[in-house]
Amino acid sequence: MNFEEMKAKIAKGDGFIAALDQSGGSTPKALAGYGVGEDEYSGEDEMFAKIHEMRCRIVESPAFTGEKVVGAILFEKTMEGCNEEGMPIPERLAGKGIVPFLKVDKGMHDEANGVQLMKDMPQLAQQCARAKELGVFGTKMRSVVHEANQQGIMDAVSQQMDFGLEILSHGLVPMLEPEVSLKSETRGTAEAHLLAAFLDQLERVPEGQQVMLKLTIPSEPNLYLPLVEHPKVLRVVALSGGYGRDEACAELAKNTGMIASFSRALLEELRAHMDDEKFNNALESAIDEIYSASVAG
Repeated sequence: MNFEEMKAKIAKGDGFIAALDQSGGSTPKALAGYGVGEDEYSGEDEMFAKIHEMRCRIVESPAFTGEKVVGAILFEKTMEGCNEEGMPIPERLAGKGIVPFLKVDKGMHDEANGVQLMKDMPQLAQQCARAKELGVFGTKMRSVVHEANQQGIMDAVSQQMDFGLEILSHGLVPMLEPEVSLKSETRGTAEAHLLAAFLDQLERVPEGQQVMLKLTIPSEPNLYLPLVEHPKVLRVVALSGGYGRDEACAELAKNTGMIASFSRALLEELRAHMDDEKFNNALESAIDEIYSASVAG
């Protein structure tokens, strides 16, 4: 797929985006959920080798195709890795009709003004150049909203857009992800502030260009419909945010035009000890359920 074919697949394709981008901090938890304990690896290199095995098993599964999975978000080490045949993972994904994205953020600062802003990304230009070289379509970066602090939310969305415009200038499509915590006691108000902030910040996107948004499934169904329909938004995708798969899918299905970009909700039933048949069947069941929720709206 070339860039325009990838763009069309993301804009109009039926399906969802798989989030396979657990980073250093979240990898031990992801491996534990997969049934790989910390006593089974020693040091960061072995840890990343274990998570790479898991991701390759998912990517190579016959259940994991572009028919229902339109995209996949990769951690940098996964983007740089290869499958058992030596094919780069982005190339393997594109060959299956799945659009590759790269997680580019370097973690977050401690909470201030009710939000966690992203740390600086001094190597962003180099990351984007390398991603383009490997056939990656877009990027993803995450910050978190904990409280309905209007200034904090404006700062978070502004920062996302600052980096997003830089990423656009390098020829990639940025996926902006200011996650609203499901644990927030002021979640509904925070989501309303987030919507207003995005409608303001989208004015900064140059004519003829688009960004993507990855948002917590709103507590009020279709709250984000103005973003779904905005001409400067390629696609709005939803994170599972701690919901189990059944609940995440039920909530997502209430929202017109939003599709899933789930991580934990996709992987929750997969285990390292499963034989290939059980693994592929479990993955297929998850994909089918998330696909159905993504096209329900």
